[in-house]
Formats: sequence, structure tokens, C-alpha cells
Amino acid sequence: MIGAGVVGLAVARAMARKGREVLILEAESAFGSVTSSRNSEVIHAGINYAHGSLKERLCVEGRDKLYAFCDAYRVTYKRTTKLVYAEDESQVPGLRKLQAHAAASGVYMSWMEAKEAQRLEPALHCAAALHSPLSGIVDSHGFMLAMLGDAEAHGAAIAYNSPVVGGAAADGHVILSVGGAEAMQLAARTVINCAGLGAQTLSRSIQGIKPSSVPVQHYAKGSYFYLSGKPPFSRLIYPLPGIASLGVHYTPDLSGQGRFGPDLQWVDTLDYHVDESRIGLFYAEIRKYWPDLKDGALRPGYSGIRPKIQGPGEPAVDFMIQTPEATGVNGFIALYGIESPGLTSSLAIGDAVAERVP
Repeated sequence: MIGAGVVGLAVARAMARKGREVLILEAESAFGSVTSSRNSEVIHAGINYAHGSLKERLCVEGRDKLYAFCDAYRVTYKRTTKLVYAEDESQVPGLRKLQAHAAASGVYMSWMEAKEAQRLEPALHCAAALHSPLSGIVDSHGFMLAMLGDAEAHGAAIAYNSPVVGGAAADGHVILSVGGAEAMQLAARTVINCAGLGAQTLSRSIQGIKPSSVPVQHYAKGSYFYLSGKPPFSRLIYPLPGIASLGVHYTPDLSGQGRFGPDLQWVDTLDYHVDESRIGLFYAEIRKYWPDLKDGALRPGYSGIRPKIQGPGEPAVDFMIQTPEATGVNGFIALYGIESPGLTSSLAIGDAVAERVP
């Protein structure tokens, strides 16, 4: 198992519970320290993904599994609920369409006229809204820690500071070259690539992988800004979703602090600096639904980079889980493009991958 982000840990746990001997190789000095620690920590209901897609199925399954897991392992979460709003009358048909789409996915969202929505959230400016009762937020670090603990309880082990720098298919095994302070080679019957932003680079370093099987990697950076002062909302507040982004939304964290984001920037490098010059864009987007936002109320927060396999202007792409038939190497499974709703879907992704391994 390569990668100890939220998805890698979920896959490792599922494999360990299946009775397999599992070693997790993590390039960083801690689990979940890259993409998995740089998101909104939102539990998505599964309202806007393409019908029949892995994103739709695994989000809905993963949402229920995540809530059950948090209850069983005492991971902190809050079912905040969510309001998806129409900015003005021109967006009301799109909101109706989203409600019908969610219902076809088995996710119920109640319709609210502006006054009804404002009774729940008086600061919200909108023409109408949908209420999602299944949405929430979770302590992502606590969730990952609990998954790792359960995986270890079933025999899994983790090696930090152990980057995979290459490898090759050989005699029914995959030989991995592992770097770090104690470089070594490992032979594994099954290798699962959950390296996230590094998944494509890793696959290309394995001799025998079909080059054509590795999708193009795109980096989509999203920054967050914190709100100073009293939070205006108690729920998640979202605009209508776009093709490549869910828009600049409002998320309360588990301590009650408010934050806005992420925005969307297509970038070429892994740079997590928050560009303060984008703050004007944030003010403009937020004031569409919270016109009372005061100047000077926002301060830079953090940023994350989504591991997309779609480029600018391209239609949304589904999660990609490649079995050995696709990768061309017996025993090599690769996951690509596991962006949002990857956190919500993680437990379902883990089970889906484990089912594909003999």
C-alpha cells in the first residue's frame, strides 16, 4: 500500500480486515499531511454527481459508512446540514434541477423559499434554497487516526519517510525501490497506488505499467480565508455547483470558527502559499449571499490542491480505480483523480478496492 492519506488508510484498513498482510509506505513523516489535511472536512450527502458514476455511488455509501464509523470509534463530527442557495431568480431553475438530480440519486433535499431559508439562517441572502439534512463536518485527523488504529489492530504496519522511487514487475510480484534513510527493495504480491497528487509519477516509475493507462495530472489549487468575528451561519452554505468546483462556500469548523473557500486556480506546481491578492474575489463571491460582510473581516487561511484528471474547461471526470487489467501489471492497482468527495467516500472506496483484490 502506497500513501497514507485518507483514501490510502481506508484501503489499508479494508485490506487488513480482509486478512491480508498490509504494509503502508508513506513518503512524509506523518499520515494525511498533504491533501487530506487541506480540505473543508465536509461530509457530502451526494447530491450533484453523475448518475451511475463511482462518485455518486461511493459518496452515498461512504457517507453512511462514515457516520457509522464515527459513532463506533468516537470520532468527532457534527451533522450541521447544508443550504444550497439560488443567488437570484435566474438560478431558481438550476436549483430545481439539482433537487431532482439529488432525488434520483436517493438523496432527499427539501425546497425552501427565501423567507423559509432565512428563518434558518437570517444572514443569508437568496431567492430560494435547498436544505440537505445529511451533510456535516468531521474531524479528518481523528478519522484518519481511528482508521490507522483499526488497520494496525488487524495486523497492518506503516513505514513513514519511505518514498517509493521506482519499481518493476517481476515473476508475479512487483518489486518496489523504497528511498529514505534506510533505502531498500520490497517484493509485494499486490501493490495499491494511493499516492494522491503523486499517483501518476509513481505509476510511471514502475517498469511494466502501460504508459497509456496513466491519465494526465492537473493541479487545481483552492485557497481558504478565515472570518474574523462572530460566524454569520450555523450551517454549511453552498452556491450551485460548477463543473470543476463547488464554489466559494461557507464552512464552520468543529470549534465554530467560520471559513470561506475554496476558490479555483489551475496551477503547474505544488505551491500552498495563499495569494492574498485574491481576497477581492472572495469578498465579491461571499457578498452574493452575505451582503453584510464587512471590509477587513477576512484573513488568509490555508490552501489545498485537488488531484484532478480533468483540465480547465473540460467536463467533470469520475474517480478512476484501475485494476491490473488496465495497468498492465499483475497485482498493481492504481487510484487517480480521487478529489472531492474523496473524504466522504473513503470507506466505500476502501471496500471497493478490497473487493477487487483476490
